[in-house]
Amino acid sequence: MNLEHLNALKKLLSSTKKIAIIPHKNPDGDAIGSTLALWHYLVNKGHTASIISPNDFPKFLKWMPGSETILNFERENSQAKSCIADTDLIFTLDFNHLGRVGQMTETLEKANATFVMVDHHQEPSSYAEIMFSDVTMSSTCEMVYNLISELGDSHSITKEMANCIYTGIMTDTGSFKFAATTSNTHRVIAELMDLGAEGTEIHHRIYDTNSPSRLHLLGCALKNMVILNDYHTAYITLSQAELDTHNYQKGDTEGFVNYGLTLEGIRFAVIFIENKEEGILKISFRSVGAFSVNDFARKHFNGGGHTNAAGGKSDDTIAETIAYFTSLLPQYKYQLQS
Repeated sequence: MNLEHLNALKKLLSSTKKIAIIPHKNPDGDAIGSTLALWHYLVNKGHTASIISPNDFPKFLKWMPGSETILNFERENSQAKSCIADTDLIFTLDFNHLGRVGQMTETLEKANATFVMVDHHQEPSSYAEIMFSDVTMSSTCEMVYNLISELGDSHSITKEMANCIYTGIMTDTGSFKFAATTSNTHRVIAELMDLGAEGTEIHHRIYDTNSPSRLHLLGCALKNMVILNDYHTAYITLSQAELDTHNYQKGDTEGFVNYGLTLEGIRFAVIFIENKEEGILKISFRSVGAFSVNDFARKHFNGGGHTNAAGGKSDDTIAETIAYFTSLLPQYKYQLQS
């Protein structure tokens, strides 16, 4: 952890501050878990802090301690803008480019506050005066745990904070199976459990509370799966009509892309999801081994992320996007076979 930036943050937090904490658009377990853990920490230290999410987040995360306080920029726009304009310090968590906050970008760019970035994605931009960026970390939640510890406050981690941090680490590591899960990650998890984190209950709340419509949507997604054995690739498509038919709720497609990687011999899995409201196709990429979906997403689909997990988008139709995607695969055939 950068000692100069750590000392700068310690100095800033040595006096009471007004603080805004921002996750990325369409926040996942790591984004919500890390922002909530940091919010609890800062409030308990006497600061005035607010979490402002660019938009809503999935229902299966709304049990998390403090989630009811999160402002939704889309729904509570005036209050959110006022909060950002009146803040001394802005923490951005689980993203490293302001474009990841959607319609909030312009508001953040106009803010006069000092920016602090805490993130584990590749190729960070330079908008933050204080940066904690580490692509070797399993999750932003693991980074928040380490940051609080480096600030000398590991003793202040409460059960509520432990549950939030555990949630983010668990979800971003695929229940501890992804390559970024290190021995230190497991040590942090052990510490969190000692502090009261309820691992079994958290897993149940995240993964074992399906609605019938979500399971029917999963069935639709699996029926749509196309397997390209020559390229060790599988992809899924979901149209807006299919989402509507199955009463799609935010977060319902979480994890669908990973089913492709459960097939023997598949090293590259993709899901294309139509979003008529935004006029785009949202794309999630997953891989195993050395094939970098981060590079693939950045080069071809205006996205990025990690070596084995990334996102992107397309402004074309599903058919046009699939045609373009499949046309790219021959140039990656050797990498996908290696």
